[in-house]
Amino acid sequence: MSAEVLFSICSTLVLPQWLLLIFAPRWKWTKWLRDTYSIPLLLAVVYGYLIAAHMGEAPDSGFSSLTQVKNLFANDFLLLAGWIHYLAFDLVVGSWISKDAQQQGMSHLVVVPCLFFTFMLGPIGFLLYQLSKRIIVKKSASYESA
Repeated sequence: MSAEVLFSICSTLVLPQWLLLIFAPRWKWTKWLRDTYSIPLLLAVVYGYLIAAHMGEAPDSGFSSLTQVKNLFANDFLLLAGWIHYLAFDLVVGSWISKDAQQQGMSHLVVVPCLFFTFMLGPIGFLLYQLSKRIIVKKSASYESA
């Protein structure tokens, strides 16, 4: 299978869970996907295979310098592995945000932008969620103590 086809499959695989987290966060199947981490685990298998099968194909590559990382990502299959790494971890973080927000009793309307930015820009969405959570939970605690 080509790297391009596998890219399309993996990129499409995460979309249903992201859509469910945004539009049906309390549905039993959304919670099941979120809590079992099924899609990120499947992506982890693909990631592991790509690393094992192609790591030796990238000369002068590694993680000790930016040049070594650039050399690593010159191989399409290892670049794809890096992309799958993002897909899997962003979905894990999005799943955690969804679950944590529900446990905190946060409005889903506040969470939706955080999920969107986590999907599109990973750490920015996580940062936005942490800021939102601190503001909302702090404000909620202030009202309860008054």
